[in-house]
Amino acid sequence: MPHLYRSVQTNLWNLRTKEKGTCMLIGKSIALVTGANRGIGRSFVEQLLAYGARRVYAAARRKSDLEPVVALDPGRVVAIELDVTDLDQVSAAATTAEDVNLLINNAGVAHVGSVLDVSPEAARRDMEVNYFGALAVARAFAPVIEANGGGGLVNLLSVVSLASMPGIGGYNASKAAAWSLTQSLRADLGKRGISVFGIFPGPVDTDMSRGVPVAKSDPNEVARAVLEGIEAGIEDIFPDRMSREAYATWAVNHKAVERQFAAM
Repeated sequence: MPHLYRSVQTNLWNLRTKEKGTCMLIGKSIALVTGANRGIGRSFVEQLLAYGARRVYAAARRKSDLEPVVALDPGRVVAIELDVTDLDQVSAAATTAEDVNLLINNAGVAHVGSVLDVSPEAARRDMEVNYFGALAVARAFAPVIEANGGGGLVNLLSVVSLASMPGIGGYNASKAAAWSLTQSLRADLGKRGISVFGIFPGPVDTDMSRGVPVAKSDPNEVARAVLEGIEAGIEDIFPDRMSREAYATWAVNHKAVERQFAAM
C-alpha cells in the first residue's frame, strides 16, 4: 500500500505540473510583495533578489518595519507603507509602483479559535485581510501589470484552503475564499496577459505559526519553490512536502483529508 500511495502521489503531482499557465522569468521581473517585513514575505524579497529581480517593492503596514528588508539591497528594494485593507493606501501603492509586473499577495493574519468561539471581530479581520485585502490589491495592480505588457499575480493561500483545521476557523474560511478568488481572477486576467498562481503551503516556520506543535517548512525554501513554480508556469503550487502529500490524498479522496485535518 505505501508503494501504491507514493505512485498515486507522484502521478498526481506530475499531472498538476502539466496544468500550466504562461511562465515568466523572475530575473526580468519588477515585483511587489505585501507583508514583506517578516516571515514568508521577507523570504520572498530575499529570493527575488537572489533570482536577479530588477526591483522589489517591499510593502508593510509600517514603513519603519521594512528598514532591515531595504538593507538587503538598497539599490533594488523600495519600501512602501501599505495596509491592504486601506483602499486609499492600496491606490497610492499602485501609483507609486507603476512599473510592477509581478504581484505577490502575501499579507495575511490568523486568529486562534474555532468557528464556534472565535470572536466575530477576529473572524472579520481574517476575512478583511486574507480575502478582501488580496482582492483590493489585485484590482489595483491588474491594470498596472497589463499596461507593463503582462506578467504574474500570486496569491498566498494555504493547504487549509482544501480542508479546514480546528482552532483557526476564521483563517480556514478566509483562505478557502481566497482560493475561490484566485480561480475567478485566473479566468478574468488570463485574457489580459496576466498569469494567476495559487500557493498552498503547509505550516511554515514563521511568527504566525509560533507555538503550533507541528513540523514546519523553512520559509526560504517555500519562497524558492514558489519562484521555481512561477518560472515553470505552474498555476497551483504546493511548495513543501506536507502540502504535496495533502494534495495527493485530497485529489483521490478529499474526505480523507478533511477527517485527517479535523483530528489535528
